[in-house]
Amino acid sequence: MDDQRLKKVSKYLSRHLRHEPGRIGITLDEQGWVEVDVLLKALADRNFRVSPEELEEVVERNDKQRFAMRDGRIRANQGHTVEVDLGLEPAEPPPVLFHGTTGAYLEGIRTEGLKAMDRHAVHLSPDRETAVKVGSRRGKPVVLVVDAARMSREGHVFHRSENGVWLTGHVPAWAVMFPG
Repeated sequence: MDDQRLKKVSKYLSRHLRHEPGRIGITLDEQGWVEVDVLLKALADRNFRVSPEELEEVVERNDKQRFAMRDGRIRANQGHTVEVDLGLEPAEPPPVLFHGTTGAYLEGIRTEGLKAMDRHAVHLSPDRETAVKVGSRRGKPVVLVVDAARMSREGHVFHRSENGVWLTGHVPAWAVMFPG
């Protein structure tokens, strides 16, 4: 599959496995899983045909590892706006994590911290490079450093998704270190 097709299928899957499953006539279980056969039929019914091999390739080659396939089922690893319980156990974060954003959001972050907004959790990256990629999606990236160690000491709970993204409910403004 060429990169353009891979990106198109990945975006389509992200939209429907994370945000609007009902729009294509599928129902996610409580952990966000759907049977691969059910998904493929729903896609074909909407003239968005994806072969089982293409679906496997998207899961394997997605640069952010957005999806997981197991036991004939598929789900998005995180980023849902629909109610799901990913079953992630609390995990001790590294001392610092990173968040990619743009300058347009800095004032709000300075006063309110990082909020989940319409997602279930704030997404944090384990490294600066990933945060740069995330921030670049909406313009010139700004990378914020998060004092995850202090947050953890103060009772904030962290989870680590299957693809290495760190999740927490809210990052208070005091835990965000802004670039010079």
